[in-house]
Amino acid sequence: MLKAEYHPNAFLTAIRNTRKGLRSRTKILQTLEKSSGTASSIAKKTGLTYNVVMHHLRLLEAEEIVRRKGSKRFVWELTGLGQKRLAN
Repeated sequence: MLKAEYHPNAFLTAIRNTRKGLRSRTKILQTLEKSSGTASSIAKKTGLTYNVVMHHLRLLEAEEIVRRKGSKRFVWELTGLGQKRLAN
C-alpha cells in the first residue's frame, strides 16, 4: 500500500504511524465517511476486531477527527476536521 492510498486523516501527530495502524484507520475513516455507526457496526463493515476499532477510534478522537454521540453504545461520527480531506 502506497502512502497515497491511506486516508489523509489517518496520519496522527501524537503517535508513531505504522502501516498496520494507517491501514486500520483508513478503513475506519472510509466507513465513517459513508455513515456514522457504533464501534460494533464499524468492526463488522471493516473486518477489523472490535478492540482494534475502539483503539483507533480513541486515537482519532484525541486528535478531534471523530467524536462520539449518545451514551453507552456510542455512535461515532466524523467531526468537521475529520470530514475535511487534506489537499494533495
